[in-house]
Amino acid sequence: MESSWGRGGSMETGIPVGSWTMLQRLVRSELGFYIFWRPNHQDLLNELHELKTQIASVSAETKETERQIYQQDAAIQNTKLQCGNLENQIKSLHTENVKLKFDIEAAQEDFEEQMIRYNEYYAKIKAHKDSLREVESKWSFMTELNEKRDLVKKLKTMKEELMQDLQNPEGNLMKQVQEDITNLKDKIITVKESIIEKTSFLEEEKKTHEKLRKEIEVQHKRYGAILKRLHCQVNKLQSDRRQWQWNIQQLQKTAAELRKCIGTKDEHGRRVM
Repeated sequence: MESSWGRGGSMETGIPVGSWTMLQRLVRSELGFYIFWRPNHQDLLNELHELKTQIASVSAETKETERQIYQQDAAIQNTKLQCGNLENQIKSLHTENVKLKFDIEAAQEDFEEQMIRYNEYYAKIKAHKDSLREVESKWSFMTELNEKRDLVKKLKTMKEELMQDLQNPEGNLMKQVQEDITNLKDKIITVKESIIEKTSFLEEEKKTHEKLRKEIEVQHKRYGAILKRLHCQVNKLQSDRRQWQWNIQQLQKTAAELRKCIGTKDEHGRRVM
């Protein structure tokens, strides 16, 4: 019964058998039989269109889901590679840290040995200096060295005395400095007077320069007006020249027309004769 109805539906509506089977509505009766009812043609077309729309939507969602799954797989693979690289780097860093730890321990032991040697060497040098100082105290040049040290002390004392003399207003050095200051003041006054004279001369020169500048500006304005007037005259002459040329051209045209008329009349007279 289902097969014949499916074929009848396919022949009347042109719908494939599989699609027609999907569009059938199955109702279970109380007796356990399946009763099929056949919708009209428009309902089938509407349901078919709706199914096609749903299939297209599901297909698009499926493709989008597959694309996202592909992207997630690629991201997972990339993350795995990065994790592998990080693990390799961590292993390498751990190895380097262990190596550095051993190197630091070895360097610490070497440093302690060097410090022990240095302390022993320092003690030997100190003992050598003490013995050398005892020997140098007996040499002749050490006496000269002591004398030079005494001379340095004496020079320092003289320096302090000179500093005190500078601070004392009644000292000879202070008087000499005051005389030098007085001479410098006199020179400064002379220079100031010279500067004042030169300043006044410059002021006069500025006034002269300003006067000449104003005269030059007046001459520029005058010559500008003259030049403007000459430009106007030249423009007028050019305009008159163009007008004369145009008049001459008109006269030439008139003369040519008159010559043409005269020639026509002469020819006409000859023909009459």
